[in-house]
Amino acid sequence: MRILPCLLRTLALAMLLALHPGAAPAQSADDAFARLGADSFSETNRAIELLIAQAHPQAALIIEALAEGRLLAGGGAVVVRMPDGRILDARTGATLPAAPAGLAAVRLNNSVRRTIQGALGGLGLLNPDAGKRIAAAEAVFKSRDASLLPVLEGAIAKETNARVKAALRQAQAAILVAKSDAPPFDRIAAIDVLRERGDQDALATLRSLPADASASLKEAQARAISDIEGRLALWRAGQNLWYGLSLGSVLLLAAIGLAITFGVMGVINMAHGEMVMIGAYTTFIVQEVIRARFPGLFDYSLLIAVPLAFLVAGLVGIAIERGVIRFLYGRPLETLLATWGISLILQQAVRTVFGPTNREVGAPAFMSGAFEIGEMAITWNRLWIIVFAILVFAALLAILKLTPIGLQMRAVTQNRRMASAMGIRTGRVDALTFGLGSGVAGLAGVALSQIDNVSPNLGQSYIIDSFMVVVFGGVGNLWGTLVAAMTLGVANKLLEPYAGAVLGKIALLVFIILFIQKRPRGLFALKGRAVEA
Repeated sequence: MRILPCLLRTLALAMLLALHPGAAPAQSADDAFARLGADSFSETNRAIELLIAQAHPQAALIIEALAEGRLLAGGGAVVVRMPDGRILDARTGATLPAAPAGLAAVRLNNSVRRTIQGALGGLGLLNPDAGKRIAAAEAVFKSRDASLLPVLEGAIAKETNARVKAALRQAQAAILVAKSDAPPFDRIAAIDVLRERGDQDALATLRSLPADASASLKEAQARAISDIEGRLALWRAGQNLWYGLSLGSVLLLAAIGLAITFGVMGVINMAHGEMVMIGAYTTFIVQEVIRARFPGLFDYSLLIAVPLAFLVAGLVGIAIERGVIRFLYGRPLETLLATWGISLILQQAVRTVFGPTNREVGAPAFMSGAFEIGEMAITWNRLWIIVFAILVFAALLAILKLTPIGLQMRAVTQNRRMASAMGIRTGRVDALTFGLGSGVAGLAGVALSQIDNVSPNLGQSYIIDSFMVVVFGGVGNLWGTLVAAMTLGVANKLLEPYAGAVLGKIALLVFIILFIQKRPRGLFALKGRAVEA
C-alpha cells in the first residue's frame, strides 16, 4: 500500500484532533508505543486510538504497516519493515541500519482489524483522489467507528463530488443507526439513506439496530428492510436470468452441431460430446505451444484455437461418417450403438495421450474478471461466450441460406430421395454435414474450456442436454435450437433456487416428455414431403 503524503497525513490527523476538542487523552504518544509492544489486542486497539488522538506524524505509516503485518515491536522498540526491505523507526520515520534483536510482528485479531479499518478510512477521507475517498468512506461504513463521525461531518461539508458525498453520507448513516445517543430524527434520516443504498451491507446495518430502539425507529427499520429485500429479490431474479442466458448459450453451442447432423441425416450421434472434448483439447494444445514458444501471443490463443478446433473436430467427424456411419443409414439402433462405441474409444484415446486428470486452459486478459450492474455480477468469460454463440449461430444461418452446400443440405433434409433424383450427391452432403456439425461441436469445446474442466469426460456432461434441446426445439431447425437452448437454460436457473439443481433438471425432463406427447416434432417442425409423410 502506498504511504499517504506527509502533508495529507498531517491535515487528516489535525482534523481528527481539532474535531475532538478537549478529548485528547492524558497519555503521551510514547505510551502508545509501549502499548504496541505489550502483545495484547486491547492494548493495540488503545495504541491506535492514542496515535490518532495525539496526531502523531507517523500514525498513517504505523497503522498501514500494522494492517499488512509489517509492524515489529519488542523491548521498547517499534519499527516498520517497508516493502522494499528498509527498516524505519516508527517514532521518527528515520531509516535504521537493521532491526533490533528480539522484535516480533504485532499480532492482529478481528477487533484490531476493525479498528485499523476505521482508522485508515478516517485518514483517507481527505485524499485528493475521489476513488480513494470513496474507498475510505466504504471502510468507515463497514467499521461503523463512532469516533469518526465528526470527521465525516467535516468531510461532507467540504465535499463537492456527488458520488463521494453520497458514499460519505452512507458511512455517516451506518454510524448513526447504531448510535443510541443520536437524535431520533437523525437516526430515521440515516435509515432512509441506507434504504436508498439498498444493498446487502445496508441490510446488515439496518438489522443491527439495537433491540431497545424506539417504536418509530423500528417502524422505519421494518419499512426500509422490506423495501431493500424486495429490491434485492429483483436483482437476484436478474442474476438468475443472466445465469440462464449464459447456460443457454453453452447449450446452444453444444447442441447446434447435433441439430444439423440429426436433422439432415437422422443419425443419433452418441459421439457428439467427444467432438466437444476434441475442441477443448485442441485449445489446450494451442495454449501449451504458445506458452512454450510464443508467450507474447497468449491473449490471442483462443482466436488461434477457434479455426483449428473447427478443423480438427470436423475432420474427425468426416472420418467417422465415411468409416462407420455411412454403412448404417436406415438402421438407427445400430448407429446409436456404433457411435456410443466410438465415443468410448475417443475417451480412452484421450486418456492414453493426455492422462485422466483435468487440464488447465487459461483465460486471456479480455476474458478475465467481472463487472457489476447494480447487485448483479457479470463475468467477462460468460459474456464473451454469449457473443461467441451468437456469432456461430449467425455464421451457420449464413452457410445454410447463402451457400450452395447450405442449399443442398436443406434439400436433403426436406426430401432426400428427391434431392438425389435432382443430381445432388447425398453421400457427399452427408459427409460435409457431419463434418460441419462436428466442427461446430469443436467450437463449443473452445468456449467450454473457459468455464468447465477439460477432461476426457467433458462431452458426457452435455450430450443429454444437447439431445433435449434438439428434440424440444425441433429436429434440424436452427431457430428452434436457439429458442429451446435459451428456454431450457433460463428455466433451469430459475428453478434451481427453489427445487435444487437435480430436481430442476428432472422437472425440465418431465416437461419435455409431456411436451413431445403433444408436439412430437418440437417447437418448430421442419416442412417437406418426406418429413410430413
